Amino acid sequence: MAAQKGSCFRGFQLMLQPSSYFPRRFRGLRPSLARAMSTPSSEPTPMIHEAIDEETIPNYSPNDYYSTHSGHVLNNRYQAITKLGWGFGSTLWLAEDLWRFNEVESPRYVAVKIGACTYGSIAAAEHELTLSQRIASTNPSHPGAGYIRTPIDNFQINGSHGIHICLVYRPMRETLYDFQRRFKNRRLPRQLLKLYVVLLLQGLNYLHSEYLKDDNVLVDLESESVLEDFVQQQRQISLPRHVMDDGHITYLSQSEFGPLRDYFILPEIADLDLAQSGDGPARIHPVQPHRYRAPEVILGTGWSYSADIWNMGVLIWNMMEGKDLFTDLKDEEGHYNAHAHLAQMTALLGPPLMALLKRERSFRKLTFAPEVQNPKGQLCRNAFQYFGGPFFDDNGEFIRKDLIPRDLRIAETVTLFQGVENQQFLDFVSKMLQWQPEKRRTAKDLLEDPFLQLEGEDD
Repeated sequence: MAAQKGSCFRGFQLMLQPSSYFPRRFRGLRPSLARAMSTPSSEPTPMIHEAIDEETIPNYSPNDYYSTHSGHVLNNRYQAITKLGWGFGSTLWLAEDLWRFNEVESPRYVAVKIGACTYGSIAAAEHELTLSQRIASTNPSHPGAGYIRTPIDNFQINGSHGIHICLVYRPMRETLYDFQRRFKNRRLPRQLLKLYVVLLLQGLNYLHSEYLKDDNVLVDLESESVLEDFVQQQRQISLPRHVMDDGHITYLSQSEFGPLRDYFILPEIADLDLAQSGDGPARIHPVQPHRYRAPEVILGTGWSYSADIWNMGVLIWNMMEGKDLFTDLKDEEGHYNAHAHLAQMTALLGPPLMALLKRERSFRKLTFAPEVQNPKGQLCRNAFQYFGGPFFDDNGEFIRKDLIPRDLRIAETVTLFQGVENQQFLDFVSKMLQWQPEKRRTAKDLLEDPFLQLEGEDD
């Protein structure tokens, strides 16, 4: 696989921008989206008597996370307002920038990602910061640069149990997973779907040439007034919380900003802490969420930028149909089942070519350094061990034929498009969902596909 400049991404986020940022062919979306959208609602309980948010993480330790609260000023600059989210190595807080009057370009409100003080969390934050700075400075005038989320500030906190690296971002609204709840059956309207595909491909084109999962996709805030109203509401209520026996307080995330006030919503590629450079030889260690995992990752034949293209192709189904393309990927013990995943790929795409299977056999001699523990707790030297091979016999036949769904056809999974447009869509995704990575089109090539050309269309 030819080396390219760039980075492989992990996930997507969404942001809202004024309509002037929209490509001209998408400017007529407002009426159809207004009909399609609804607003989820929830009423939080101030006191919670069970584990919440980061407390639910296996082997959770409160000492790993920085303890903050509403009103606390971080780095003598950012006054915490409410908790927006959490992850395996960080929490995210909405804060007011008390120095904004000294810096004209600074937003009043920001989102501060406070990293945990574990070795892995610190390393991930340092990696994200380094890569983000490289991405932001390489070619900011590139059309795809605006669809990649990078921090606007960073600092460190010396906590009671270690250092916490903090990254500061412009606030986002919600995950794509949550955003899809605003649409009937979680399905995005056809033109909005095409818009997201175009802009995410532009972002990928920037990452791949200049240098995805649904719960990593957020929507930004359409106007400052949305934040103002949300802040006023949060300052008037007692934040929902769980108090542990030792007195440690964990606040419940508040991520519902209320009804959308604008329907012009654009995507951002984000969560760069797990992104990696695609330069040099193809990598073999396990990556990607289970349902988005590319075949070359499972087979251990080396992955690079084209794994992002597969990821994008699978994500389209989630946006388009409100459900995953690949389902029921767990075994009887609840662990990821690579055999079931490859069986569904075989049903949808047909069997892989012998060239790929020969490559899989030759790559078995390449080993992880160090060994990687799989979900079953076994230390593995290569992908063959990690995912539980073998998968194909010497004749190229899939070993677990009993797992191949008999009624699964890729054309039958599509209900959003009809007629010529449906065939265009199938042709389009066939350029992304290929067994062999080198046969997938690049993001730049896909942007020119007839399926994405909408001039003159009415929704």
